[in-house]
Amino acid sequence: MSKFPIALTGCIGAIVLVLTGCAGDRPVDAKATALATAGLETVSVQLNWYPEVEHGGVYQAMVDGGYRDAEIEMTIRPGGRETPVAPELLLGRSQFAITNADDVVLFRKEGADIVAVLAAVQDHPRCLLVRADSGVEGFDDLAGMTLQCQPGRAFLPFLRQRGYLEGVREVPYFNSIAAMVNDPKTMVQAYSVAEPLIARQQGLEVRTLMVSELGWNPYSSVLVTTGELIRKSPELVRKVVRATQEGWVDYLDSPDRANEVILKANGHSMTPEALKFGSEELRPLVYGGIRAIDQVTDAQRNSLGQMTQERWQRLLDQMSELKLIEDGSITPKDCFTNEFLP
Repeated sequence: MSKFPIALTGCIGAIVLVLTGCAGDRPVDAKATALATAGLETVSVQLNWYPEVEHGGVYQAMVDGGYRDAEIEMTIRPGGRETPVAPELLLGRSQFAITNADDVVLFRKEGADIVAVLAAVQDHPRCLLVRADSGVEGFDDLAGMTLQCQPGRAFLPFLRQRGYLEGVREVPYFNSIAAMVNDPKTMVQAYSVAEPLIARQQGLEVRTLMVSELGWNPYSSVLVTTGELIRKSPELVRKVVRATQEGWVDYLDSPDRANEVILKANGHSMTPEALKFGSEELRPLVYGGIRAIDQVTDAQRNSLGQMTQERWQRLLDQMSELKLIEDGSITPKDCFTNEFLP
């Protein structure tokens, strides 16, 4: 569903400073010792939101035993409204996390050495959700509407700069489409893999305006880790990346088993119908518009997660233009690597 802003304030900078001089002794972890004896390395991945289809590949790799086959004992840590992804990584409470490409850029702006190692979703599911009877056919028709949105997300200044939010009243969003039920002139920030179904289940005919079609299209469901872990334990990173990549391929082919686990882990009014809808809507965002499983080629499956310098450079240029980062302060090489992918 719609993701809330991730904490990026001075706490990241403070953590970066503290980590330079506070290793200290740690108590012996009996479970970790037992797993090490069994030849398994304990690893955790921090999600950026409550468990949903955007994390499907991670859950599939756990359900299918992909992480265990890679000699990894994986713990999945659910996120929430303001999950501190960067601090969790910097403090070592998790070795990996799921986030969005634009968040990686903002983490690096704050001095956090965080690197993307796999990008599952190539076309971002961010959209504006409007009622079909609102009179809105596209982004040029938004004047006079009220937008429920959460500040801090980079797509908002992108829309403002291009004039799409002129004459639009912006109000806080509380992860609910309830206001749309009573007011056809209210729209909400949304993910195309979730809220459209929720709206239809409440009797609303809706239209999704995909922000990616305007050119704002950062990678989503991005697996990240720290530059330090890449330098110190490249084989561990490789094993986690490969298992996660295989998990995503299997999830998009057959998501039912992983969705059962996601449903139990979510705990926030998630339904089997919503997960089924979401996993079906996610497939074309991963595979370049292809929805039918039998039309996905082996080459597309094998290349799942790959990123390009051009895409990252475009994102950096856009964020510089929006004054979210200083021009030239961050490079694509800082943000991502494909070296651990098949």
